[in-house]
Amino acid sequence: MISRRICLPLALASAVLLSGQQARASATDILIGLDSKVVYDQNGQKFVQPGDDAVLVMDAADPAHPRIRASLTLTNSLLGPPTNLQITPNGKLGLVANSVNSVQDGEAWKPAPDDKLYVIDLDAAPPKLIDTVKVGKQPSGLAISRKGDLALTANRAGKSVSVLSIDGTSVRAVGEVPMGNDVAAVAIAPDGRRAFAVMNTANKVGVLAINGTEVTYDKSLDMSAGFNPYNVDITPDGQWAFVSANGATGSNVDAVTVIEAGGPHPHVAGLTTVGRGAEGFALSPDGRWAAIPLLLGSGDKQTDWGYTKNGEIVLASVGSGGELRAVSRLPTGGLPEGVAFSPNGQYVYVGNYIDQNLEVFRIADGKLTATGVTLKLPGQPASMRAPAR
Repeated sequence: MISRRICLPLALASAVLLSGQQARASATDILIGLDSKVVYDQNGQKFVQPGDDAVLVMDAADPAHPRIRASLTLTNSLLGPPTNLQITPNGKLGLVANSVNSVQDGEAWKPAPDDKLYVIDLDAAPPKLIDTVKVGKQPSGLAISRKGDLALTANRAGKSVSVLSIDGTSVRAVGEVPMGNDVAAVAIAPDGRRAFAVMNTANKVGVLAINGTEVTYDKSLDMSAGFNPYNVDITPDGQWAFVSANGATGSNVDAVTVIEAGGPHPHVAGLTTVGRGAEGFALSPDGRWAAIPLLLGSGDKQTDWGYTKNGEIVLASVGSGGELRAVSRLPTGGLPEGVAFSPNGQYVYVGNYIDQNLEVFRIADGKLTATGVTLKLPGQPASMRAPAR
């Protein structure tokens, strides 16, 4: 796999993308995080000196032909689930958690945990950074409540979940919930009373109780969830949570754990597999579909027997009993990370890290189809997220 670096300076690329575009916040915005620090060559992943990371604001008002309407030079990282950023339900604020920075180690560079959460005013013309909030160490996954008044960050090195209040454009850290284990991702139930925290190194999912800005953790409710569970999403009705894992290594398939999330006693209700390397995971706005990008072997060394140049996107239906059933799958570019549905739920966007682009797929007649639309990006897309719902 040949390393692909940004061909244009990010500022120039942004100017090309954004010329004449000063649109304000919209419910059709989607955030994309770019990382220039981690590159891939024939030997697999390599950490390099800091470069031009950025957060892009993509407008999907025309879902078949999304466009980049803004770019902000902010540090972002591939090292974590591709859910480190999200937009408030009203479309006015974007939150971005940066998990690691690049620090020099002799003549080489290595990752070091960060503790920053960026607050972006999407209603400004153009969108702008308005605050930086300190959270726990190595914030990775992030979730915003349906009401838009609360956010949680999953902190791997901090072994905690940070609690943040949202009031208009003001975002404040108001608490820290010790978890005792690395926390990779978190999701808030639609009713705002419960959250699920994915503890990747412990292979468990924890249950958080929410009462306003008071968040508590009861360890006795922990559930086992595959090997290295990494991502989580909850259906819009709050009945089911899905936890994707990517830790089976090599060419082994990874599990997706189905949790019955809506009752008084959340519990694991089933396990399924769709393939290997399911880092990204997203549910459609109506909860009917799950889109699951698979890395396959696109992040491996080229000499590894399981190496593949490209990844894959799987569309799965969500049954009334929480069953996930893969209905179609199509090839993607290399290292597909972030995934998001269009606001109308009819299109799926996949960010290919190695190829530095975004592919547009359509759901038609219950199947995934390739539209042939590819949006070139000014860097490597490490994460992507639609507004909270």
